Amino acid sequence: MSLATASPARSDARARRNVWVLVAAQAILGAQMPMIFIVGALAGTTLAANPCWATLPISLIVLGSMLTATPLAAFMQRHGRRAGFVVGALGGTVGAAIGAWGLMTASFPLFLVGSFLTGIYMSAQGFYRFAAADTASEAFRPKAISWVMAGGLLSAIIGPQIVKVTAEAMVVPFLGSYLAVIALNLAGMTLFALLDIPKPPAPKSGTAAGRSRMELLREPRIAVAIICATVSYALMNLVMTSTPLAVVGCGFTTGQAADVVSAHVLAMFAPSFVTGHLINRFGVERIVALGLAILAASGGVALMGVELEHFFVALVLLGIGWNFGFIGATAMLTSAHRPEERGRLQGMNDLIVFGGVTLASLSSGGLMNCSGGTVEQGWQLVNLAMLPFLVLAGGALIWLSLRPRPA
Repeated sequence: MSLATASPARSDARARRNVWVLVAAQAILGAQMPMIFIVGALAGTTLAANPCWATLPISLIVLGSMLTATPLAAFMQRHGRRAGFVVGALGGTVGAAIGAWGLMTASFPLFLVGSFLTGIYMSAQGFYRFAAADTASEAFRPKAISWVMAGGLLSAIIGPQIVKVTAEAMVVPFLGSYLAVIALNLAGMTLFALLDIPKPPAPKSGTAAGRSRMELLREPRIAVAIICATVSYALMNLVMTSTPLAVVGCGFTTGQAADVVSAHVLAMFAPSFVTGHLINRFGVERIVALGLAILAASGGVALMGVELEHFFVALVLLGIGWNFGFIGATAMLTSAHRPEERGRLQGMNDLIVFGGVTLASLSSGGLMNCSGGTVEQGWQLVNLAMLPFLVLAGGALIWLSLRPRPA
């Protein structure tokens, strides 16, 4: 039976297997990201001479992700997803080891080097969603992407709970958390042996190599997808990076900050069980627009107060808004390129997305610690900074919807 005549369930059997492998990787390996986002800025506060640089470790992670996105995409285009994901896990292992060394020696520069190398893992994790789509049919593709993102639900539970057990378990604060990250990477990378994603065929001499990066960026659907993905991810990072500092600065405990971040990460991935269905039913543009509206609502709640319930509600809305905005933009992007353009477009997309996230992360610490006279004022400035970028993404989406659709 040919693939063209096979039933959807039969033709997507391999894709479903790959999805479950990637879900497990998202749960186990992905647990390190909420862990590091909880303790990274707090550790930075103890190591940095100036509190304005407290979020610099998080920024270096995102910068590392941005700078490695394009070479990692090219590496996977040539050697396959499995090899690329193992490289990412090794980067996470080495980054956590150097970060632990920095904590033991109270060296902020060394801690920053480890953070930068952790960005290699973050970059690789960003490609899980694209890998889910590689072997999926057009109908199954949005569901495959959203199911893999749903694997983050387990990481949202596992990561913060590990932090609670390990953050103060050793004489050096947070050292136990970084040692646990090493173990997660070493255990999780074994999963990739089960992936069944063929390498893209090497282009034959004389065949078209696809559109150039500039030609891809001039495609309206691609441009709007990148804008919406960048804004969704950058604003989520802007607020989440400052959240542990704001929660602890307002008199709550590190454990309560971990609970807020855990609720946020759960909200990031819980909607993924239905996001693909919603995209198929209502259209990707409407779901992205809904995500942007929920991000705006998150900022509104955060501006209403700094009680613990305000943090919980704002961060839950932030997670849901990111889910709809980012997964929707990813689905929009995967439907707008040809196979031979995959590595080029996906690498460029993540370079731009994580470039925006890097700027947001760098801005977060400055807005939080160095722009307002109090913690409350800094937290308000962080959330007010969302507004112009939401207007930009919303305007781009409206512009796309008003354009005549190609035949």
